[in-house]
Amino acid sequence: MKRSDINPMPEYFDRYINTVDDVELEEALNISLEELKNLPADQWKVIGDKVYEEGKWTIRDIIQHLIDTERIFTYRSLCFARDEASRLPSFDEVSYAKNALATQRSLQELISELIVVRTSFIALYRSFTAEMLAKTGLSFKGPYSVASIGFIMAGHQRWHLRIIEERYLPLI
Repeated sequence: MKRSDINPMPEYFDRYINTVDDVELEEALNISLEELKNLPADQWKVIGDKVYEEGKWTIRDIIQHLIDTERIFTYRSLCFARDEASRLPSFDEVSYAKNALATQRSLQELISELIVVRTSFIALYRSFTAEMLAKTGLSFKGPYSVASIGFIMAGHQRWHLRIIEERYLPLI
């Protein structure tokens, strides 16, 4: 399935999905993994804990947010693929970020963890059949499909990496 095959496009999450190239899901996920492996961590270290605006997250907070979100959406995709009938809860990303204490961890540690989490996500998606990818479930702004979650994760990462590039790199 390609990005353009998602129909209907999930409410709210279209902003992330539309950042992904119109390629097959597995290719989109593999591209996203390569993007993680090639992050400019040395540049980011120079920025440290500077933020582009008061109240915004540090780069380490953003990476932790990507990790947390990936784990939550991995669970959602597994539940949907296995026909979970219950509406899954949303999560308070601001509270998660506050309580994660990402600034107490090294940037490299966070990036390494994100790569592991993405690699695990890809392994899960390789186990899904076409029928499983087409299944839908309910959660925040639901319903949406297992396949759309794959594109959401690739796009969510790209969304936040663009924010770092556009708003944080000028701080150097």
